[in-house]
Amino acid sequence: MASRKDALRSGPLWSKTLAVAAVAELGTGLALVTVPSLVGQLLFGQSLTGVAGEVARFAGLALVSLGIACWPGRSPSATALVGMWIYSLLTALYLAYLGLSSARSGALLWPAVAVHLTLAVLLGRQGLASRPG
Repeated sequence: MASRKDALRSGPLWSKTLAVAAVAELGTGLALVTVPSLVGQLLFGQSLTGVAGEVARFAGLALVSLGIACWPGRSPSATALVGMWIYSLLTALYLAYLGLSSARSGALLWPAVAVHLTLAVLLGRQGLASRPG
């Protein structure tokens, strides 16, 4: 009989959570590549101009790559899970820091914090459940 840890490790929740995170980051990455000013306006309440727009495009390419690397296949990789967990956690913390320490807050800043924090918790729980032992 399979244990609860085995079910979480190979079950559909792990795949679905990673798939949601992959799709979200792929979409955000594509938005940063194509319309960085709009993303800046929605997240920080300011358009990204000059070199900030170019740097945002590089970040967008990284997010597209992360989304592709974590794209769900037959069996999700533990490495993909850990990578997306670290990214989600650090992004939630950094966006919350920006929201609390400055006046830069767009309409989607706090929802983005909430989404990334939720993904970090779900992915973290699944990662802990998948540890051997």
